[in-house]
Parts: sequence; structure tokens; C-alpha cells
Amino acid sequence: MRLAALREQLALKEVDALLVAGPENRRYLSGFTALDPDAGVLFLTPQTAAVLTDFRYQLWAAQEAPDYTVVVYKEGPGQTLAELLRHQQVRRLGFEAAYLTFRQYQRLTGAVSEAGLKVDWQPLEGLAEGLREVKAAAELTALRRALELSEAVLHDVARRLVPGLTERQVAWEIEKRLREAGAQGLAFPPIVAAGPNSAMPHHQPGDYPLKEGEPILIDMGARLDGYCADITRTFVLGPADEQFRKIYRLVRQAQQQAEKGLKASMDSLAADALAREVIAAAGYGEAFGHSLGHGVGLAVHEAPSLSPFKERCTLLKAGSVVTVEPGIYLTGWGGVRLENMTLLKEDGNEVLNRWVEFYEW
Repeated sequence: MRLAALREQLALKEVDALLVAGPENRRYLSGFTALDPDAGVLFLTPQTAAVLTDFRYQLWAAQEAPDYTVVVYKEGPGQTLAELLRHQQVRRLGFEAAYLTFRQYQRLTGAVSEAGLKVDWQPLEGLAEGLREVKAAAELTALRRALELSEAVLHDVARRLVPGLTERQVAWEIEKRLREAGAQGLAFPPIVAAGPNSAMPHHQPGDYPLKEGEPILIDMGARLDGYCADITRTFVLGPADEQFRKIYRLVRQAQQQAEKGLKASMDSLAADALAREVIAAAGYGEAFGHSLGHGVGLAVHEAPSLSPFKERCTLLKAGSVVTVEPGIYLTGWGGVRLENMTLLKEDGNEVLNRWVEFYEW
């Protein structure tokens, strides 16, 4: 069904074949779960579906992609691809512009040219990603399980936060507990940002110690059955001062406003504005410098993007799972971000998080 839907896109894009190089797209279409970008590419035509890979992944691909022909290359995929293009009489070849590196492109086009073939290479974007936006029932089950595991771990870690622990120690505790709880891996390296470091949305954990009264921002998620979770909470040890309470309340208000208004068929600009207008009205518009959220699935960041930029505007689809994560970041003081995952529906959305405890002042 997924392959058939993609093949329809080939006709619309007027290409004879498509190379799929993105690991998540490769898995989504074939079932081959290797995350290594060098594990191979899919070669797709209206009649052919093949995995081009090397000896290391031959049996793996054969086991997980039984509907695909596994073609093993020795010195690189270029010569093998040229043979397929000749046999299939491909004249216009689509490729994933976001995933095929320039070096790979040079090597492949060089090998095809050396074989005496004239092929028109067409850079394409968003074909498999567009299909991945709408989650099937099994995908939603996997996402819910990954989120449930992540919340349990974060809740446990949060109860153990004490002054003096370093950001790095907390990050390691999260990773260790995720794996002990059954996660296949991390959706991304945990973000633990304490004090003024929490003003950096993607701070890398270091040796800064947790202190009473300072923001502690934790962003983390498990990968389970291939699917990712993404959750952020901001904590404080000891009494919270008025500054922390004020910023926290405002971010939570913006998140609730967005969760109240989000639904399928609205555009991403309007979705982002639901929270952004709340923060801007309070005078902190410049301190909210990232998008409201993003899609989550096989990748922790995937389509759609709830972006404030017109060039990225898109209509939201029922069945998409997106994050809702407004934040305010103040240099020298710190930041607050709160993130939930929500399932978009025609008449609204369903917040997937079970751990919905927030500070109430």
C-alpha cells in the first residue's frame, strides 16, 4: 500500500524511477530498519522494487524487506545502479535531494556517465515524507508506547533531582533508565540545561550543577519499535521566585491555547500563531525564537513543521502527530519550554501525554 502510493507520485513527478536514500523513508517503504545512511538505497520503478546494499546488510535487508529484490554491490552502488538503469531503460531518475549527499551524487552520476548512459537526474523532496505525515493505527500505537515509556523515565528522574548534580549526570541517568526500561535507543541525545544554560534551546549537557531557584529544562525521548517520543518539562528546585512563576505560567498558557485550537486542515502559520500571539502580547515575542512544533514519527523531527515562516507553510493533515512546545528564553537568566505530543483530528486534537502534571501557582 505504501509502495503503491509512492509509485503514484512517480507518475505525477514524471520520473521513470526513484532513489530513496533517507533511512526513515527506506524503512517506511520497505521495512528495512537499518538507521545507517550507508546501509543502501531503494531503487523504485512502476514495476521494480530493489534494495541496493553491500555484504554487511545483505541478510538483514532480505529478512526485513521480503517484497524487495536485494541487490548486493561490492565497490559501491554506482556500477550496479548503472546496470539497473540500462535494464529498466530509465531516462529520468528522481532522487531525494535532502538525503543524497553531494559526494554520493558525484560518484553515482559519474558511474552512470562512464557506463555511456544519458540520464536526467531530478532532485525531489517530500514524497515519502508526505506519506509519513498521516499515521496508521500501528504507528500510533508505537508512538503512544514510546511516549509512555519516556514519561515514566522522566517522572522518575525528576523526583531524584537535587542541587549539585550536573547536567551531564542527569543526562546519563535519563539515557541509562530509558535503556533499562526497554527503549531500543534514544530519539535524540537528552537536553539537560540548568540555570542560564536553559536560555539555549538545544544546550549540550555539561558540568554546570543544578541549583535551587534556577530553571532546569529537560528535553528527552525514547525510540521504541522504530518510533520516537519527544517531551520537555522545566523544573525548579526549592521555592520558585516570581520571575520563574511568571515565565512558566505564560508558557503554559501559550501551550494550552495552542492545544485548544489545533486541528487538521488549518495551516501551519495559524497553528504557530495560537501560542505565539499569547507570548508576544506579554512582551516576550522576541524570546520565542523557534517554531511551535514539528511532526514526530520514525524521525523525531519530520513533517509537518508548525513554523511561523511563510515559505514553510503547509496544511495540517488529520492523523499527523505533532509537538506543541512554546518557550521563552532570556539570556543571563534561563528559559522555560513545555512540550507535549498531540494527534491532529478534523475537529481538534488529542494530547497523547498521560503525565500532564504542571506547576500550578
